[in-house]
Amino acid sequence: MVPRRRPTGAVYVSYLRVSTQRQGQSGLGIEAQRTAVDQYLGTIGGTLLEEHIEVESGSNRHRPILLKSIAQAKKAGATLVIAKLDRLARNVAFVSALMEAGVEFVAVDFPAANKLLIHIMAAVAEHERMLISERTKAALAVAKSRGVRLGVNGQRLAEQHKAAAMEFAQTLREPVLDAVREGARTLQNVADQLNRGGQLTREGALWSPMGVRRLMHRLDLRTAARLDVA
Repeated sequence: MVPRRRPTGAVYVSYLRVSTQRQGQSGLGIEAQRTAVDQYLGTIGGTLLEEHIEVESGSNRHRPILLKSIAQAKKAGATLVIAKLDRLARNVAFVSALMEAGVEFVAVDFPAANKLLIHIMAAVAEHERMLISERTKAALAVAKSRGVRLGVNGQRLAEQHKAAAMEFAQTLREPVLDAVREGARTLQNVADQLNRGGQLTREGALWSPMGVRRLMHRLDLRTAARLDVA
């Protein structure tokens, strides 16, 4: 989450999303979305109140950063702005829930789209995703019937992901221990100190107590630093 300047007129909260950790770390996709949003707001004279970034699959409905973006937009009376409609959701039920929340939102790639058209586009995207899933399952079933060993690449990618997560966690070992040495007594205390020090998560977001809990579990610091849950 990146704070922006104080609002002076119509305000917006932006939501940027990429599907992979690699894109999130490199900035690929994020910069293009940010540029599109900035250009759009510059054209209409809008003010960006806050920017939120999430690394998550579009098919996953559980997206805490998006929910946080929606909540902030609703509280501030702002409009949620996204670079592309498919960055928001590929699920009809999710789009419907967003609309029912009473939050205005606009997609930069199609600012004139009305609610009916957005429903239709989301339905088409959801149908396409379902067809792709069915074709993939059918292809895997055929390969398995022919004796092809499945899951090798998936295991390799999982191991690479685990190694990358541990490498990133190790860079935060000392900042976490410093927070504890300086008097942090809760997970929230540690999260606050990491955030004040500019230490963001792998997704480029601010730390939360749950994120700190997972980090300390990965670093095996649960006994070295006994914290209460805030």
